[in-house]
Amino acid sequence: MLLVLVLVLVIFCQPHSYTQESPLVKGQFSTFINYSSENNLPVLTGARYIPQLNLNFPFINNLLDFEFSANLNGMAGFSGTDSSYTDGRIKPYRIWVRYSNEQFEIRAGLQKINFGSASMLRPLMWFDRVDPRDPLQLTEGVWGLLGRYYFLDNTNIWLWALYGNEDEKTWEISKTNSAKPEFGGRIQLSLFGGEAGISYHYRKTDMSGLSPQWINLNEVSENRFGIDGKWDVEAGLWFEAAVIKREADLGLLSSQEMICAGTDYTFDYGNGLNVIAEHLLAGADSVPLRFLNTRSFTALSASYPVDIFDRVSGIAYYDWKGKEVYTFANWQMTWDNISLNLIAFFNPEISNLPQANDKMNLMGGNGVQIVFVYNH
Repeated sequence: MLLVLVLVLVIFCQPHSYTQESPLVKGQFSTFINYSSENNLPVLTGARYIPQLNLNFPFINNLLDFEFSANLNGMAGFSGTDSSYTDGRIKPYRIWVRYSNEQFEIRAGLQKINFGSASMLRPLMWFDRVDPRDPLQLTEGVWGLLGRYYFLDNTNIWLWALYGNEDEKTWEISKTNSAKPEFGGRIQLSLFGGEAGISYHYRKTDMSGLSPQWINLNEVSENRFGIDGKWDVEAGLWFEAAVIKREADLGLLSSQEMICAGTDYTFDYGNGLNVIAEHLLAGADSVPLRFLNTRSFTALSASYPVDIFDRVSGIAYYDWKGKEVYTFANWQMTWDNISLNLIAFFNPEISNLPQANDKMNLMGGNGVQIVFVYNH
């Protein structure tokens, strides 16, 4: 929050002439009911409202804009006829200020940061936790400062500094030391008719809660290196890889490595059938890049627009080590600013998918879910 205030003061102290546009107020209301055969509470229902306010202050060749949004949600779980669980929360969703022009932007506050080429099994999912099966595509943001510069040849450079993001994210095995900042960057450029990127991130991890032997390991340095690329030939082709190295003797947790390759193609069938396939190989070891203790996942996604109102889609994952299949199907109906999602899933009781961020295990086992969304 302090970063936001500092950036606002610096910008408004500059000798520019601002013209405020009308504020944009919008929001998203959603409600769901879920039945899962393997959940301790087979029936779960809830509602969420995300109000959003955007303010724009354009001036010559530049723009100052703000976004404020909150996440208001409540949930109840039922076992038989008795209510066994209730929960409700109000928390910020996005709070940021941005100063930008055609080639440059700097954004400070609670924001979403994501990059990379993969879509379902993402080694570079460092700061977001978007689940491709989620019809709302929600993810918590991170507090920080992000700067990006875009060159005329489509090369772009990212630099970021984060602070106060203690909770574990997708590929993190431990919390961040809340007293230490994180920082990193990325360069993305055109290459052989496509695009490629190199990314780096550094943080101090707190390993003290994982084992009594590591009680003093609350400032372990962690370095992440990532590389990705994407090209469109007859089909879309991409790869994404990352190495995470921790500067301590943590046994199998000393390093992680992940590599994903994928492709997509839209078949000339009816209104166009889009198919995406990805394969992920992930390993953990005391030495980087040995790939001795590995786990592999294959993902297949298909999406077909039945008409202008209806779209059917499905995702299937296969865990090669656990020999388990995860399947998900969604029939989405959309009318102007209203959508209805009818979902069916057939999954193992416990999920080992890397991007799963569902603490309530909504999709554990077999079941159905209905999601209603209203955008205004």
